[in-house]
Amino acid sequence: MQSPISIPATGHRTDVWSLLELWVARRPDAAFLEWHPYDGVGRTWTYAAIAADASAAAAGLAARGVVPGDRVLIHLDNSPEFVTSWLACAALGVTAVTTNTRSARDELAYFADDSAVIGAITQPLYADLVAASAPGLSWMTVTDHDAGTESDVTGGGDPFRSLLAAGRSAGSLPARDAEPARMMSVQYTSGTTSRPKGVVWTHANALWGARINAVHEGLRADDCHLVYLPLFHANALSYSMLAALWVGARMVLVPKWSTSRFWDVSMEHGCTFLSTIGLSLRSLLTGATGEVPAGHSYRLLGGPICDTPVDSVLGTKSIGWWGMTETISHGIVGSPTTPDRPGAIGRPAPEYGIAVVRDDGVTPVEAEETGDLLFRGEPGVSMFAEYLNQPQATADSFDDHGWFRTGDRVIVHADGYITFADRSKDMLKVGAENVAASEIERVIMTSGAVREAAVVGRRDAKLDEVPVAFVTVAGDIDGDTEQRVAEQVIAACANDLADFKVPREVYVVRELPRSTLAKVNKVKLRAVAEPGADRAAAAAEWLESARVDPSGDSTEG
Repeated sequence: MQSPISIPATGHRTDVWSLLELWVARRPDAAFLEWHPYDGVGRTWTYAAIAADASAAAAGLAARGVVPGDRVLIHLDNSPEFVTSWLACAALGVTAVTTNTRSARDELAYFADDSAVIGAITQPLYADLVAASAPGLSWMTVTDHDAGTESDVTGGGDPFRSLLAAGRSAGSLPARDAEPARMMSVQYTSGTTSRPKGVVWTHANALWGARINAVHEGLRADDCHLVYLPLFHANALSYSMLAALWVGARMVLVPKWSTSRFWDVSMEHGCTFLSTIGLSLRSLLTGATGEVPAGHSYRLLGGPICDTPVDSVLGTKSIGWWGMTETISHGIVGSPTTPDRPGAIGRPAPEYGIAVVRDDGVTPVEAEETGDLLFRGEPGVSMFAEYLNQPQATADSFDDHGWFRTGDRVIVHADGYITFADRSKDMLKVGAENVAASEIERVIMTSGAVREAAVVGRRDAKLDEVPVAFVTVAGDIDGDTEQRVAEQVIAACANDLADFKVPREVYVVRELPRSTLAKVNKVKLRAVAEPGADRAAAAAEWLESARVDPSGDSTEG
């Protein structure tokens, strides 16, 4: 008797391009992408139109010698060209390497080298940076605008319109079978290591994200996502764009969040779903976006917690969710149809395995106890395939029983809901960006101005958290030394890191406090880092003594 064939729930004989082709066949004239720039002229792409542009871009790439298996850098802000380029990669069978446009030259050079990209698609603002960061590129294509602001193409490279024209002249792409296990994209995400890791998604991963996010969000074909978060991150790409694609819905794409324009854009396009983070959520709650229009179309918001106070302001429902680039979708999520526990991130999603354990990594927590969050799924389908070029880091991210260590700590309640507590990893959350403290510390040490460096987060009303650095130096510390060292540290970070990773303040101290002989006590540093009246008295005393103690001995040794 022949053995049965195991077929994954998502991805069998299907890839991202075949999903788009499905909607082109069934709803060719339905709107998919509505581009709303803040400067310049907007435009709508139907499913047929976006597929035609993506197919032309793919043929244009093929005419430049790009073949399946190659990797292409997409260094773009939110724009129609981002969507077109990403889908073109799906059509051609190449990997889209999407990078944060706030990256500094050193960061971008690392991304390009690590991923071995052969070409790049970028915009005028970043063309010179890309060319300098990746001098080995075979080609570079530059769009006609910067996030909706019309401008001339500068910085070298062929214009994006030439890529489309070349593709249309070349004709259709050669037919190929759907390959769900093929690498689809790479996104770089911060962990506890000094360099971000490339998170690999397959086509099956992307399809899983599209399908499960649409289910979790209760999406319908008549829904419309307003997308302001950057498409080079998993939230906008998977939670919004791919989820809309799964059900044949619309997405309205704007360059970035605009508090003053929010309601005008939402009303003009009839937006029904919004993914929120701290800034947008606070803007809605405080009324900074203006008076809530009586006839708005929003019915659901997704974000950090369930059933927020914004619900009563907008007359909507908010679902909380928890996820990572590695998890593709939400491992913990609220319900779009039933009441949730206010302030919780939701319940474990049925598509995944979720465990919360004590410090031993094995014993489950009791109700109302805080523990480490573990996650389990199928690599390459319901969770990331691997960290690019880092087999050891991939292996080390799982425990002996196959559970992925998320680095987050949560509280499990008796009713089954879960509340976020804190991060066990040495991570900062700056706006929507995850930042490893070690990544900033590495750059500080290259400045040549310090002996040791420790970076912690400071609470911030706008970005939730910003980095603050503590450094030690050789010799005496006086006002001139503090200023000189701080300037050198800031300059080094500004040169090698994205702007949101640059420390907002640098404390020059004689010694760092330690909880053991080796481990820096970052709990005390965080207390000191708090602005003004929020500083703990004991921590302030430590800071003062660490600066002036003539013996040079740490009071915390």
